[in-house]
Amino acid sequence: MKQRTLGTSTLRVSDIGFGCMSLTTIDQARACIGAALDAGVTFFDTAEVYGAHENERLVGEVLEPVRDQVVIATKYGFNVNNGLDGLNSRPDHIKEVVDGSLQRLRTDHIDLLYQHRLDPEVPIEESAGAVKELVEAGKVRHFGLSEVGVDIIRRAHAVQPVTALQSEYSLWWREPEDEILPVLEELGIGLVPFSPLGKGFLTGALTADGVDERRRALFPRFSVEKMSEHAGLVDVVTQIAQQHGCTPGQVALAWIISTVPYASPIPGTSKAARATENSTADRVELSAADLTLLDETSKRFQVDPVRYAPSHQRFINR
Repeated sequence: MKQRTLGTSTLRVSDIGFGCMSLTTIDQARACIGAALDAGVTFFDTAEVYGAHENERLVGEVLEPVRDQVVIATKYGFNVNNGLDGLNSRPDHIKEVVDGSLQRLRTDHIDLLYQHRLDPEVPIEESAGAVKELVEAGKVRHFGLSEVGVDIIRRAHAVQPVTALQSEYSLWWREPEDEILPVLEELGIGLVPFSPLGKGFLTGALTADGVDERRRALFPRFSVEKMSEHAGLVDVVTQIAQQHGCTPGQVALAWIISTVPYASPIPGTSKAARATENSTADRVELSAADLTLLDETSKRFQVDPVRYAPSHQRFINR
């Protein structure tokens, strides 16, 4: 797989990364991460809050033999006590989190450390300053942010250069194009899209009457009405996939890496076959006509601004 630079930094990653959040057992981790590695993926994303530290342990164990060949990203920003328990980006807490992550990931440095979500109780300058000290100490190499707005990006970048912003971005959610992407381009910051497959919608595998109630409760976009209204987007993605002999999910990923040269999406899965499928999407060569059709169609089918249930939407600071 080809590699690209996140923004104007020195951090080189595979065109497509792998989001490890769904991995819950060591056998699962070995199978899925192994499939991604075989396809040329070198960029792996985790967080201390995933599984209350367990995900980092799985990722660290599987990647330890190839540690010098991969880029590992993890995150701070929450209190972790058997799960999610509030935000915390105090400088002393960040340093404790990093020391724990280093042990769990079986490494002496974190390639990319994100603030997982903005803590409104802690000025971003203080959090960025703590990361700056960790960079100077050699424990962290690059700083990232997640799901924040233009003001926070600029303020953090002034303290410690921001290498990447992790944000939801896909054919189904292009809101970052309005204000976020222009600032990333101005400042030389890379984009790491999560949910690049629209949380599964763009794969064509989810039907309006086949979504479980838990997913609908968390994500309003999966109401029967909304999915039915937006089926036209999946139809076009599927049409293009059939023309290229690939899957709709591969088309959705190929669109991102074809249109945003400083972006490396991180699709996640708990199935090895899906990991292989996602990781080989870089082989799909979309034509100019394909890209135009996807652009025009997706603009007509965008997710509502409220993407989450209130319990989760409160963590988004734009």
